[in-house]
Amino acid sequence: MKRWEGSDLHRRKLERLYTSARCNEYYRPRIAIGEGTCEIRIAVREDFFHAADAVHGSVYFKALDDAAFFAANSGIEDVLVLTASYQVSFFRPIDAGELIARGTVVHPGRQLVFAEAVLEDEAGRTLARGSGSFAKSRIPLRPEIGYV
Repeated sequence: MKRWEGSDLHRRKLERLYTSARCNEYYRPRIAIGEGTCEIRIAVREDFFHAADAVHGSVYFKALDDAAFFAANSGIEDVLVLTASYQVSFFRPIDAGELIARGTVVHPGRQLVFAEAVLEDEAGRTLARGSGSFAKSRIPLRPEIGYV
């Protein structure tokens, strides 16, 4: 894969955009964006649990999609990308510790960017994997949406 470059300033602005999103007040994730990569960390909490006392798949999906999404957007500096499709495979439950999602661009197309993510626990065990396509939108990256 060719390098998926964006400036360091762009990546820091994307991190601030992400942390300012209202839904993240609930999940309290941490984010670190690199060139074509992104890492999302979410501490496991009991209010994420389903009836079998483990983290619900919706939290897995959020971490995986967010990591792949921001890996994809790391090389696009003018507009926000949008998730066009995303597929998740679940492997094992988690009920304590931290969810760690690592996203990577696998194919940087002109209109669609393909990215994948792996979700692990703190011991490095794979919990889930996801992959998807991300389309360039018409939403400009600007301060009004948190891109500061």
